[in-house]
Amino acid sequence: MPSLSELQLKKLNRFITIISIALPLAVVILFGIRLKVDLPFDPHILPKINAVLNSISAVTLIGALIAVKQKNIRMHSRLIYFAMAISLLFLLLYVFYHIITDSTKYQGTIGYIYYPLLISHIILAAVQAPLVLFAFLYGYSGQIEKHKKLVKIAYPVWLYVSITGVLCYLMISPYYT
Repeated sequence: MPSLSELQLKKLNRFITIISIALPLAVVILFGIRLKVDLPFDPHILPKINAVLNSISAVTLIGALIAVKQKNIRMHSRLIYFAMAISLLFLLLYVFYHIITDSTKYQGTIGYIYYPLLISHIILAAVQAPLVLFAFLYGYSGQIEKHKKLVKIAYPVWLYVSITGVLCYLMISPYYT
């Protein structure tokens, strides 16, 4: 674990704060952009890939929890790095998909389940970034007590967002055109 100076920690805190504000704003802005892209594949495969990425993220997070409970900090760290990489790939593909396609309307009969699930997923996805990034920073920098305290919130939010992402996909996937 690297030793970070107070100045480095302050800069990283500021960077995470900026990212935490800029990321949801950028996603909202990018949703207003439509690009005409000729892809050699059906772009509607991307939500399925994202559902798989969310599934991998959820399983990885559960593995990271098991590893830390078994005091295998090295495995825990590796799994968290992997989950973060998977989540970043998800975000990139998610934004790309929404830039190149129109929104898909839910046409099912259980909108009373789908829409609350989707809304909670979207809100918590926006909240997830700062929670996860600060929790990561605290763990990375050896601020274990702060890390543990924040992870009690960040972990269930991240896991919920990963799982509900898959559920929302399964519910809307029949309506992709």
